Amino acid sequence: MSENESDPDLVKFDRNRAQHRRPVDAAPPNLPETEPYGDKENIPEAPLILRKKSRLSIPATPPPEGDSAGEGESSESDHDDKQRARRASRQTATFLSKRLTAAGLRPVSKYGQNFLIDLNLVDLIARSADIQSNDVVLEIGTGVGSLTSIMAEQAGAILTVEIDKNLFQLAAEELDVFPHVKMIHGDALRNKNSLREDIMQNIRDAQSRLPEGGRFMLVANLPYNVATPIISNLLHESPTPDRIVVTIQKELGERIVAKPGSKDYGALSVWVQSMCRAEIVRILPPTVFWPRPKVESAVIRLDLEPERRAAIPDLKYFHNTVRALFFHRRKFLRSVVISAMKGRLEKTQVDTILQQLGHGETARAEELDLQQIMDLAEALRQAEAAQSSSTDT
Repeated sequence: MSENESDPDLVKFDRNRAQHRRPVDAAPPNLPETEPYGDKENIPEAPLILRKKSRLSIPATPPPEGDSAGEGESSESDHDDKQRARRASRQTATFLSKRLTAAGLRPVSKYGQNFLIDLNLVDLIARSADIQSNDVVLEIGTGVGSLTSIMAEQAGAILTVEIDKNLFQLAAEELDVFPHVKMIHGDALRNKNSLREDIMQNIRDAQSRLPEGGRFMLVANLPYNVATPIISNLLHESPTPDRIVVTIQKELGERIVAKPGSKDYGALSVWVQSMCRAEIVRILPPTVFWPRPKVESAVIRLDLEPERRAAIPDLKYFHNTVRALFFHRRKFLRSVVISAMKGRLEKTQVDTILQQLGHGETARAEELDLQQIMDLAEALRQAEAAQSSSTDT
């Protein structure tokens, strides 16, 4: 065991922090947890400038005579490798266990806390997102701040949310050197159907302070118990994430990318794929987490396709209709639609719509592809609108 690991009071990662520290005479940001980033005039451009310098660092003293440029670059690369190796030693199960124990903490199962202990995979999540300096990143589940720290060296602004008060305080000690990272303590969900309001307000505020052309992303090792509502609800929001890269249960990942006719194809598959390209980046075994979950996990990447999303006239209606279609997935489509439209459309109207779209009496929702489901939902919406209009007149 290294000397650093044996020190229970040491909670910082071994990074060259001088690259990221604020100037000595600069006051640290004092932003309330639940308020936006603050007034424009009080938000300096320093974080972005400092970060860019840190990625193109210049030695404080000139190299000794005879050193070539190539040798200097090699030395800097070696230094970065050593820094990364030391940081990796802090992301082990042993270190996390001892660190949390020293702080009187332990993983809380009700919060779905499983820490990713393979730094290569933490890096993979960040690399898969391809974060740029104008991007705004939302992270749900800060944990001890390991992924946040990596992303902070790349992103223009980060909003990270942690529900566990103790972890929030622990991560704050690691992240206080990044003035463009804001932490919120609390539940990211207001309820199962919506996010807490200040999250998106903070995202919009951060975007307004960065150059145009930046993207909004969700990048996180998501707690298992909130993964579905977080992803599903974010696709309703404005702005909608341009990219989502998250670690979730493998089973959930397979449902998201499932194709028509497969056992995993359902409402979530349709909802996500109707707006995004979806892929599984990597399957993760339980051994790369601490504590070890009982199931495999997956890193998934979703890329928003604005044209697809714009083709859906009413997102809320579409989402509710899709969920209704798959509520009894093994029933015949006609029976499901009649049940979903009860009190809104007559059976004869439903039959007419299904016939016009070419769906026979034995058709099932799980057999329909994305376009067929989108066409059906829109036909039902228009029929309801027409009926409501005729009733009003």
